[in-house]
Amino acid sequence: MKNIYVAATGQHVGKTTCTLGLVAALQEMGYNTGYCKPVGQQHLTVDGKTADKDAVLFAQVIGFDIVPEWHSPVVLAQGATKKFLEHPEDFDYKRRILEAAAYLEASRDIMVYEGTGHPGVGSVVNLSNAEVAEMLNAGIVMVVEGGIGRTIDRLHMSMALFREKKLPVLGVLVNKVVPEKREEIEYYLNKKFTEMNIPLLGVLPYDRSLSYPIMETINQAVNGKVVINGHMLSNSVEDIIAGSLVDVDEFNTFRNILLVVSHKRLNEAIEKIKAVAQMKKLQGTPLSGVIVTGDGRHENWFRMETVQHPYCIEHEIPVITTVLDTYGSVVKISRIEVKINTRTPWKIKRAISLIREHLDFGLLMERL
Repeated sequence: MKNIYVAATGQHVGKTTCTLGLVAALQEMGYNTGYCKPVGQQHLTVDGKTADKDAVLFAQVIGFDIVPEWHSPVVLAQGATKKFLEHPEDFDYKRRILEAAAYLEASRDIMVYEGTGHPGVGSVVNLSNAEVAEMLNAGIVMVVEGGIGRTIDRLHMSMALFREKKLPVLGVLVNKVVPEKREEIEYYLNKKFTEMNIPLLGVLPYDRSLSYPIMETINQAVNGKVVINGHMLSNSVEDIIAGSLVDVDEFNTFRNILLVVSHKRLNEAIEKIKAVAQMKKLQGTPLSGVIVTGDGRHENWFRMETVQHPYCIEHEIPVITTVLDTYGSVVKISRIEVKINTRTPWKIKRAISLIREHLDFGLLMERL
């Protein structure tokens, strides 16, 4: 039995994406590979039971029936840590994890366990990433964001808990590396990692398409209300343009554009979009969606007929209204941390292919 524990130096470095690619690739190689998120935080309800959202994602993508007790045994929902600190004797977190591991490992060649946040997350309930990996007798694959100095510094600090427990390190995956700097970064990291006696398993290039949000995520960010074409909220967004700035010179790609505009300028902005599209001889629309903004204060500021533009109806463009003004909306959108999910199948495919292309599976299996 071979266990892999995927940890990361922090949030938003691509741990879930790398784990997904790793599980899928191992399955393609013929290994009966299982997945578990021992400790979760953000959760969903599945058949009346709570499960981590990543476990739900993996069940749908990899194709297994999720059983929360096995695939997501511990979920630290809001308030859980306070309850634990008051009465730790009431919680059997470790037993739950060990029972899930015993069940899953019995029928798998390889188990991949996904960590949570940075290595120290979970310490409050005695379930840091290092403590869980030790319980599971797993080797560590660490995911770190690409660079040189900052990457090495973060890695060294993040490995401290694992070093303390003398856990085996299978290697490091360096994610989101600027493609033009990939060779240089790989060269210098290899030099330092060799000195640290840590294998470099792979250097994954930054793929901008994985950072594109979809309209559903944008709607949540601006606390919006979908007024038409709610069935198109899976549209991805590559570029954002404010209605007052619509001009032929303002667009990088002129596709998958989010138009953020006040209701007073909506008609004018749409006409400009149409004119630029005609000039560029586009067949369809370049718009992924439209956010019609308010004044930042009033809730019911719009009349439905003022935001249901015929162009958006004709091209099935989702239109969202928000109380926020244009500036406030753009700020909220710019702060979105994009996560892979079941509504972004192109990202799932790309994540799997990136791991398949850039992870040294021979070295990984040799270390297991």
